[in-house]
Amino acid sequence: MKKILILMSDTGGGHRASADALCAVIEECYGADIKVEMLDLWLDYTPPPLNQVPRGYRFLIDDAPWLYKLLYRVGEQPLATEPLLRTASRLLSRPIGQVLRRSAPDLIISVHPLMQAVPLRILRRISRDTPFVTVVTDFIGVHPVWFDRHVTLCCVPSNAAYGLALRAGLRPEQLRVLGLPIRPAFAKPALPKPELRQRLGLRTDLPCVLMVSGGEGMGRLAEITQQVTSALACDGKIAGQMVVVCGRNERLELDLVSQSWPIPLFVKGYVDNMWDWMAACDVVITKAGPGTIAEAMALGLPLLLCGYIPGQESANVPYVLKHGAGVFLEDPKMIGQLLSGWLGPEREVMAQVAERSSRQGRPQATYEIVREVVSLLGMGEREMRVDK
Repeated sequence: MKKILILMSDTGGGHRASADALCAVIEECYGADIKVEMLDLWLDYTPPPLNQVPRGYRFLIDDAPWLYKLLYRVGEQPLATEPLLRTASRLLSRPIGQVLRRSAPDLIISVHPLMQAVPLRILRRISRDTPFVTVVTDFIGVHPVWFDRHVTLCCVPSNAAYGLALRAGLRPEQLRVLGLPIRPAFAKPALPKPELRQRLGLRTDLPCVLMVSGGEGMGRLAEITQQVTSALACDGKIAGQMVVVCGRNERLELDLVSQSWPIPLFVKGYVDNMWDWMAACDVVITKAGPGTIAEAMALGLPLLLCGYIPGQESANVPYVLKHGAGVFLEDPKMIGQLLSGWLGPEREVMAQVAERSSRQGRPQATYEIVREVVSLLGMGEREMRVDK
C-alpha cells in the first residue's frame, strides 16, 4: 500500500473541498492500494499565534477586507515573504517535522498557498526523495506563494496560471494545466432537472435560481434574496423559485427562514450534495470563488457573480466575463432585474451564456490530476481500480 498526505487549511471552504475531491477520486480509482491522510497543519500542528491563521481569515474577510487586501498585496513581494518563510521554517521545524516523520508518506499534495515553502523546506531535511505536488486552486489571481521551484509537480487550472508559474521560476516539465479539482459527482451524468427537483422537494413547474457564497455564506445574500424574490413575483405572476445555500452562516439561515416570501424559497444550511442542487437549477448566483465557478462550468450553468474576495478572487471576474460564461453585478436590485429577464423573455440569452459556460467546464479535472499525481508513485494502469 502507498500513502499520500494531503496538506490543506480551513481558510474558507474551497481548500477543504479540493482536498475532499482528490481523496474521493483516489479512493474510487485505486481503492485499498493507496491510503490518503488529510491534515490541517496550521490549525492542528502549529503553536500560537500561527494556529490562529485559519480563524483570522473570516474576521479579515468580513470585518477588515481592506486589511486583507493590504496583507495579500504585501505578500506578493518576495522581499517581504522570504524572511517570514525562513523564520516560520525555523519555528515550525520541530512540530511539522514530527508530523511528516509520523505520517511517513510516499507522496505529499498541497492544496493551500501556505503549504508549499515551509513544509518543503522541512521535508528536504527529512526525505529528499518524497515527491511533493502542488495543486493550485485559484484560477487566475494566483498568489506567488503558491509556486515553489522545489516541487516535483505543480498542477494549475488555467493557461494564465501556467504563465504565472513560469514567471515564478518553475520549469515547463514541472507543470500541468489540468483544471481545478472539483468533487467527482460533477463528472457524472446528471439526472433530468424535473426528476432532481422532485427528489429535492422543489417545484417541477418553475425555473430555479441557486444562490451560494462559499462554505461561510459570505456577502449580501439577504439583500439579494429580497430583490430576486420581488423581481420574480412582479405583476402577481410567479416567474421562478429560488434556493439559498447559507453554508455555515446560521444567522443568515435563521433570518431567511423566519420570513415569508412572494415566491417558493428554499433555505439550506451547509449541504454535502451541492452537485444535485446545482444540476437541478438553471442559474447560479455566487461570489467569484474558483471552486463554485469550476463546478458551475462543469454543469454548463450561467454564472451571476455578485462579489469577490479582494486579492485571490479579483481576477476570477474578468476570467468569467472574458469567456462569456456569466455576468458581474453587485447591486441586488439589478441582479433581480437581470434574472427576471433571463427566466422570462430573455431565456435565449441565458441559454447562450450557459453554452459558453459549458465550453469552459472541465468535469474530469480531478481524475486527470489524480492520474498525474499517482504516476509519480510508479503505479501503472494494472493497479488502477477504475480506468478514467
